[in-house]
Parts: sequence; C-alpha cells; structure tokens
Amino acid sequence: MKEKSLILAVETSSRIGSVAIALNGKILGETVFSVPLRHSIEIFPAIRELLDQFNLKPGQIEHIYISGGPGSFTGLRIATTLAKIMQLAHAAKIVTVDTLDVVAANVINLIPENTFSASNHKLPAMDGGRVAAVLDAKRGQFFIAGYERDINQERKAAGRTIWKKVLPDCLMTISQFLDRFACEAKPIWLLGDGLLYYKDKFQAGGVHFFDEKYWSPRAGKVHLLGRQMALKEQFTEAVKLSPNYLRKPDVTVKPR
Repeated sequence: MKEKSLILAVETSSRIGSVAIALNGKILGETVFSVPLRHSIEIFPAIRELLDQFNLKPGQIEHIYISGGPGSFTGLRIATTLAKIMQLAHAAKIVTVDTLDVVAANVINLIPENTFSASNHKLPAMDGGRVAAVLDAKRGQFFIAGYERDINQERKAAGRTIWKKVLPDCLMTISQFLDRFACEAKPIWLLGDGLLYYKDKFQAGGVHFFDEKYWSPRAGKVHLLGRQMALKEQFTEAVKLSPNYLRKPDVTVKPR
C-alpha cells in the first residue's frame, strides 16, 4: 500500500449513511447524509462534493473501504455495488470491514491482531470491561458482537487499555442476550442503532448504555479500520465481493 493513496470510505450499513475521503492516513473530509435511510439518493452527490472540495477526481481514488455488514440489506448492496464499479472503472482496491467493529470503534479503536485500544476521544467513565455493539436485524433479532478488556495484553502494553473481540458477529434475541450477559458483578456497556427503539427492553442489572451520539457507524471509522487492513494487503477482489448479511434477506413472492 502506498502511503499517499487517496481513499474513499463508505458507510451505508445502518440508518445514517456517510462517506469520507482520506490521504496519507488522514481524513480530508467526511459527510454525513442529511436524512436517514436515503443512501441511494445522497451517496453520489456527497462523494462528488467532497472530491470537488479538494479538487480531486474519481479516477484518483486508489482504495475504497466499505462497511461490509452485517446491517441493512439495501445499504450493504449499495456499498458493494459502488466498490465493484470503482474497481472495474478505476482499478481501485477494495477493503471490507466488519460493521459491528465500526460501531465499536466509536468507543474503542482497532489495533493489529484484532485487538482494540482505548479511543483517543473523551468518553464517559465505564465500569467493568465489556462492550457490545447492537444493530437491529428485524423479526425480533439483533446483530451483536462483544468486546472485552484483555488484562494480560495490558500488562505487556505498559498499562494501555487493550480490548479483544470475544463474541463474533451473531444473531440474538434480547432475552438471549440478557440471559448471557446481564450481570451486576460484570457490567456491560451497549451502543449501536439497534438500541434506537429497543433500549428500554435491554434494561437489566449490569447493563449500561453509551450516549446516543456514539451509536451510529461512521465512514471515518471505516477508514480507521480499513487502512490497517490495507497496510497488511487484506484486499478483496470485485468478483469475490459480497455483503455479510449474516442471514438471508426477507423475500416476498407476490401471487400471480
């Protein structure tokens, strides 16, 4: 990976879409879509405005990082299609990052070997050492991933707070989650758009919530995680690219 690659980062897996462009590892600009769930309408104007702002052209984009799921079926298809177009038209290299990791990155940052360190922005005090990212999967289910402080790695890292992913992306009901994770003695902190309409149902002993401003995945965090994968040459070919739906989409067949 060239250090000065121009990068487009795209987040359309959740309610609030966003795009960002970056150069030399630094975000030049990020645009959050103005209205929820209007990704197909806003994505191209947002990209064009960002490029125009810095006198850049689509053909100069060398990498495209996308949030690959789980998440909105339509949103994931939009990002996947765009990435394929960019590779076929401009030979842009593709990186797909895990959407739940993108959500978690609002409060913990990814470092090599799938381990996380404390974010560099100020967060509320957090009792306990567990975090879970939650997205609505519909039909009473939620996409959930869990992260936990790694005390052994912290000792090696001179006291720096280190996290690891301990619950891979999965589908759970609220009752299944609470049965497994609600514990006064071992608090867990939740974030993610899946809480938007269901936060009250997740209320239980030992369950806490980050402020809503941390819930939505953002293109800037897609860039953060994607760049580290790109530095390790973890690219995806367009012909092999497909969204991580984690489950099959609902299909309705109309009677003839």
